[in-house]
Amino acid sequence: MKNTILTLAFLITTLLSAQEMKTERPPYYELPETAKEYTAGTVAARQVDALGFRFHWASEGLLEKDLAYKPNDSVRTSFETIKHIYDLSLIVLNSTLKKPNVRGDKEELSYTELRAKTLENLKQAADILRASEDISQYKLLFGTNEIPYWNNINGPISDCIWHCGQLASFRRVTGNPINPNVNHFNGTVKD
Repeated sequence: MKNTILTLAFLITTLLSAQEMKTERPPYYELPETAKEYTAGTVAARQVDALGFRFHWASEGLLEKDLAYKPNDSVRTSFETIKHIYDLSLIVLNSTLKKPNVRGDKEELSYTELRAKTLENLKQAADILRASEDISQYKLLFGTNEIPYWNNINGPISDCIWHCGQLASFRRVTGNPINPNVNHFNGTVKD
């Protein structure tokens, strides 16, 4: 009887855990709540959060035809654009981790892996920024060059936002537009 109760308790716990994991959404399904105070860190974090939200929805549910699409030969495919956004997200993250950016062999990642890692990179960077009193410490490090955080704003962050717009346009052309329930102004989704 005792073994039956233990087995039953284990099964219920396992099922509840599996259900919890199943309903967990990836970062930036919606924007996180706004900070109570405006600081350099909370404003910079919100900018990265907004990028994460836009990337989440621009890259969500893409099909093979969407990933392969490019309007002409001089433009990246949507998949190549996602890889580029991932690379830029590493630059943003590395600045907050105070790590140098190094060129080198990059691992080949699938669309699903690139998307997940990009969202995680942006979330980690935003969390670090949100807790920071002084974002000037987060320089972009390229070799011996230390570039101020300002260049993160007009460089990788703005570039990523630009490319999210490309993804949104390209997927519209392929007949797979962004979920119409997404409200970019409020950072919410009507279920």
